[in-house]
Amino acid sequence: MKRILMLMGLYALLCHTSCKTKKEEKEAETKFFVTSPIKMDTSFTKEYVSQIRSVRNIELRAQEKGYLENIFVDEGQFVHTGQLLFKIMPKIYEAEMLKAEAEAKAAEIEMQNTKALADKNVVSKNELAMANARLDKAKAELALAKVHLAFTEIRAPFDGIIDRLPKKLGSLIDEGELLTSLSDNSQMFAYFNVSEPEYLNYKASANANEKTKVTLLMANNQVFKFPGIVETIESEFNNETGNIAFRAKFPNPQSLLRHGETGKVQMAVPLKDALVIPQKATYEIQDKRYVYVVNKDHVVQSREITVGAEMPDLFVVSEGLAAGERILLEGVQKAKENEKINYEYKEPVEVIHHLRLKAE
Repeated sequence: MKRILMLMGLYALLCHTSCKTKKEEKEAETKFFVTSPIKMDTSFTKEYVSQIRSVRNIELRAQEKGYLENIFVDEGQFVHTGQLLFKIMPKIYEAEMLKAEAEAKAAEIEMQNTKALADKNVVSKNELAMANARLDKAKAELALAKVHLAFTEIRAPFDGIIDRLPKKLGSLIDEGELLTSLSDNSQMFAYFNVSEPEYLNYKASANANEKTKVTLLMANNQVFKFPGIVETIESEFNNETGNIAFRAKFPNPQSLLRHGETGKVQMAVPLKDALVIPQKATYEIQDKRYVYVVNKDHVVQSREITVGAEMPDLFVVSEGLAAGERILLEGVQKAKENEKINYEYKEPVEVIHHLRLKAE
């Protein structure tokens, strides 16, 4: 009987110890960390869909009508300023120039004869003036004929790359018909649209003496190796979209970028008094973002928030939270709605500092 009592006592002691240990483990497991949103001036990198354009891109068109006699370049070829690209059959214009030259010589001989007679008072001064006028007209027609002849040769106005050649050798070309396009890709423009609030923040923080640096994310999700600068902003907002167009310029020494490409300009957008929380303090359900808010009774309640901007490990909250409220930092996946929790509070400055050190 004595032995039975001893065994029962030992069992009760073990049960008490086990229950106490499990209770302590449960308390340890259910201890949460809590922090608060913090207001701070910061910036984040935003991507803007952009259209990429050559610094110079022009259409080369025929200025005279005729048959395309020669094509001296190929599609995609790099050409230099003044290089001959096309030649339209010049026979008619050569004949017109020869005719104009002959008429100019005749007018000059007539003027010299009239001058000799005028010097001897054989003809009047008015007759000499008429001869001079006829000579000037003949010279003007000769100059015009030379211009028409020169227009049969199409030359590159600047260094650049030839685009597609829609007309083939021997084609009959009309005046003004497109022969090709020429792109100067030494530098590239990237046009992108910025909202009114972002424009105002940009102007408020921009240094008048410094150009804002930007980067370009290409269509293959690779960052273009040469950074650019924001050069100009258009004068008016688009009434339909509420946006205004920015233009950034990028050097293109390797000719990787081409006219007509698309990409995303990455620009640092300043934020004043932004409400910032750690990303890990949130969870997502059906494309909506939530946090657990801890009230004064240590009870957690879920709340939907609107994320205005995203930074490494941080969210900028535009709606749903106020500075000073307490939110669950760690243990979000373990928390349950309306559950009373035991937690330890961490200062938001310390939390963000730790996140940044970890990111570095």
